[in-house]
Amino acid sequence: MSVTPYNDNRQVGHYINNEHVAALSDRSQPIYNPATGEVARTVALGGSEEVKAAVAAAAAAFPAWADTPPLRRARVMQRFLQLMNENRDQLAAIITAEHGKVFSDAQGEVTRGIEVIEFACGIPQLLKGDYTEQVSTGIDNWTMRQPLGVVAGITPFNFPCMVPCWMFPVAIATGNTFVLKPSERDPSASLFMADLFAQAGLPKGVFNVVQGDKQAVDALIDHDDVRAVSFVGSTPIAQYISERSAARGKRVQALGGAKNHLVVMPDADVERTVDALIGAAYGSAGERCMAVSVAVLVGDIADRIMPVLVERTRDLVIGNGMDDKSEMGPVVTQQAKERIEGYIGLGVEEGARLLVDGRNLEVPGHSGGYFVGGTLFDHVKPNMRIYNEEIFGPVLACVRVKDLGESIDLINAHEFGNGVSCYTSDGGVAREFSRRIQIGMVGINVPIPVPMAWHGFGGWKRSLFGDMHAYGEEGVRFYTKQKSIMQRWPQSIDKGAEFAMPTSK
Repeated sequence: MSVTPYNDNRQVGHYINNEHVAALSDRSQPIYNPATGEVARTVALGGSEEVKAAVAAAAAAFPAWADTPPLRRARVMQRFLQLMNENRDQLAAIITAEHGKVFSDAQGEVTRGIEVIEFACGIPQLLKGDYTEQVSTGIDNWTMRQPLGVVAGITPFNFPCMVPCWMFPVAIATGNTFVLKPSERDPSASLFMADLFAQAGLPKGVFNVVQGDKQAVDALIDHDDVRAVSFVGSTPIAQYISERSAARGKRVQALGGAKNHLVVMPDADVERTVDALIGAAYGSAGERCMAVSVAVLVGDIADRIMPVLVERTRDLVIGNGMDDKSEMGPVVTQQAKERIEGYIGLGVEEGARLLVDGRNLEVPGHSGGYFVGGTLFDHVKPNMRIYNEEIFGPVLACVRVKDLGESIDLINAHEFGNGVSCYTSDGGVAREFSRRIQIGMVGINVPIPVPMAWHGFGGWKRSLFGDMHAYGEEGVRFYTKQKSIMQRWPQSIDKGAEFAMPTSK
């Protein structure tokens, strides 16, 4: 295998057995700078050969790494944590260059990834089992959690640092070895983290990166030595990965799409609520699975909040992600820009009232960039496609309802169940909303209720395939299997065979 650096102007390759590996095939695709539309470099598109090499390296490394005491694994994680903190701005700049989100947002993403690494540093405590003495006469019973083996993560373009960090720190800390397939649109962050992990002392083969598209995904799922698959992305792909993985007997955790609502009650503070809506709807150009894409306006709050919301949407500062003044950068690709603008046109055709139109936006000095301005619709109806489908762009749809009950019924009827928020000054409303809403992550006066690293992330309904959330204690359970041990010694064993079901005596 030939070795090349990950951050040159030629081709982004793979990371296998602690080496940067050039393409093993002739398949590749461009990586664009979203702010200019120019090709920055290319990325190798791996397939079965690259996956075989990465999985072989991970499988070879697994026995020794699994046998490494959890405290020693935690010490490697601690050194990795230190290096991530020291290099957070460089990593954020890599993300901005390939994804387009503003630099401050990229810094925030890195910080949220680092928090999961901090959580994983506590793995000796997290792996403690349960012990019961004398479950029956002379018999003790205890449990332990052991790693699965080689596990894989398939991650989206919108969080090239944070979402991989939802997976590999917990998987590796629990004793597994890992193969990451990042998005081919912004692949360099994964290689930067791989370098830092190696500097921290991670043994060869424990963490590997295969660049690629569907060929690499299918090869990972189909490989017999891959024991579990984690995925974050759109619902159709999540369902595909879940079904294909399950059919091959693998443990699977697949997080899908979203249509997140923010309910605004009549007693909500208008200015603070608009602040929340602007940041949650248009931050990262709406390319977040937790972005608020629907504002549900209850009663007379609609007429009071809409003028302020229109003004603030029109005043959004949009530009190059590295510009300190910019509040929103470009979307990730030209195809994404065309899809989002297509939905805006569809909303007009469906009869929604377009109050702020983000199409045909021109940013001075960035005529080739993939920019879409903040877009605001009012009088959106539940039968419209712009209400039902995930747009994944800076488009906020406002729906008007008469009371809290109608807002809850509206949200519960949607196929997605990722995140939701309610803005109110009434504790009773907050309690009732929290209890009755059928959504996995709920915010009360919190617009983007992404749980902290020790709580776990995941939605309901068609936003999650599999029964365990990402990171937190559920992440530990996902990447381990429980073993129960019952023990007694000869002097406590009665003579003679017993044919009845054993019971506590």
